[in-house]
Amino acid sequence: MKKNIVIIGSGFASLSAACYLAKAGNNVTVLEKNDTIGGRARRLSKDGFHFDIGPTWYWMPGVFEKFFGDFGKKVSDYYNLEKLSPAYDVYFENREKVTISDNLDEIAATFEGIEKGSEKKLRTFIKEAQDNYAIAVDKMVYKPGDSPLELVSTETITRVGQFFSTISQQVRKRFKNDKLIKILEFPVLFLGAKPSNTPSFYSFMNFADFGLGTWHPKKGMYSVIEAMETLATELGVEIITKANVSKIIVENKKAVSVVFNDKVRKADIVLSGADYHHSEQLLEEKYRVYSEKYWDKKIFAPSSLLFYVGFDKKVENVSHHTLFFDTPFEPHAKEIYDTKVWPKNPLYYASFPSKTDSFFAPEGKEAATFLIPIAPGLEDTEEIRKKYFDIIIDRLEKTTNQSLKENVMFVESYCVNDFIKDYNSYKGNAYGLANILTQTAFLRPKIKSKKVQNLFFTGQLTVPGPGVPPSLISGKIVSEKIIKEFSK
Repeated sequence: MKKNIVIIGSGFASLSAACYLAKAGNNVTVLEKNDTIGGRARRLSKDGFHFDIGPTWYWMPGVFEKFFGDFGKKVSDYYNLEKLSPAYDVYFENREKVTISDNLDEIAATFEGIEKGSEKKLRTFIKEAQDNYAIAVDKMVYKPGDSPLELVSTETITRVGQFFSTISQQVRKRFKNDKLIKILEFPVLFLGAKPSNTPSFYSFMNFADFGLGTWHPKKGMYSVIEAMETLATELGVEIITKANVSKIIVENKKAVSVVFNDKVRKADIVLSGADYHHSEQLLEEKYRVYSEKYWDKKIFAPSSLLFYVGFDKKVENVSHHTLFFDTPFEPHAKEIYDTKVWPKNPLYYASFPSKTDSFFAPEGKEAATFLIPIAPGLEDTEEIRKKYFDIIIDRLEKTTNQSLKENVMFVESYCVNDFIKDYNSYKGNAYGLANILTQTAFLRPKIKSKKVQNLFFTGQLTVPGPGVPPSLISGKIVSEKIIKEFSK
């Protein structure tokens, strides 16, 4: 029997769930508060320039293939992929740069050139990471997080120790060169936690990096959102933008309707892909499972200060993805996770997609996105934003040995206040909950409400966690749970 399902939000997880639920024969409506769909993966366009507002890295391509494959489709039916070569550049102090190639053989040779004997150690480390990747993707990440027993298998039992050691410990046990350590610790930052707090099992992110490579979808990550929108529409999903949900109405412990723009949409099932904390605020307090105290005690992934910049010339000595580790990592990490203050000397990441794809900037010009990770909940003012843009542009000029300030055509910024305004993000976090041991799998907020029988959640704050591939998977997990429970 068809169910009327209302989904709040239109990010990767929501669109994923919408497709699976519509394929199962349900009437699915997606309500998006913003003008365009995509959640945190929207697009900014200005003066002929285009920017991915949110995610810019395309890793774990098999997850995307699996998603579209579930509908008898291929990624290539919707967008074109290019493997980036090099994958990315990393700048260190004194303008030292390490280029990460698009294949393990060249990466291993680069490592060996920096630290004698490291090639063999790297290959061993990546082989272990590949084994962990197979277990994570095949045995773990598609589980609903209902019970710790989901994690128990022959393969995971043999790796119990990897949940009680950290990425940082495993990397530093093998490698001594600080540059190599930073490069190997970098991928887990996508999980929203310090390498020193991230279980070593998550080394599978290193295989995603060195083994599977870094890819670029033509016209950027928003082209993936557009592909999912096309698929959802083909499956009969109704998508409504500018639909700001203000209340979930519950009767007899069942969500019966959703209020948006003073309209009421009846529902047999409600699924929220919006911020989990905010979603529960749409309920009467007696129907909320998690208290303010619960959320306040959780360790959140960082927020971000982002700049979207149009340059009137090409920027030299940078790649599509460029990391600037030209200041010490530890003080910045402490400022994010411990003292929770604005960083004195921040590390930052820059994306120059127009290096690869002419769509992003007019001919002869450059589109650039800069990201500084910061603690969630910080004071956010225009003065602070301007201060940090000046810091970034000064460092960029010095590190890459070129003049750029006079070539800035425009700067658009995005920070804590915007995450709260656009996404109702708890404390303005950018990535959800940090993936530390006490906040993983069954220890994350549940995908089904314990107090409202037909209310479900999906996205980065629940299983399997932050990131684009996990969000796609989260949509599949919750849809399977809904279909199983309501097909009875």
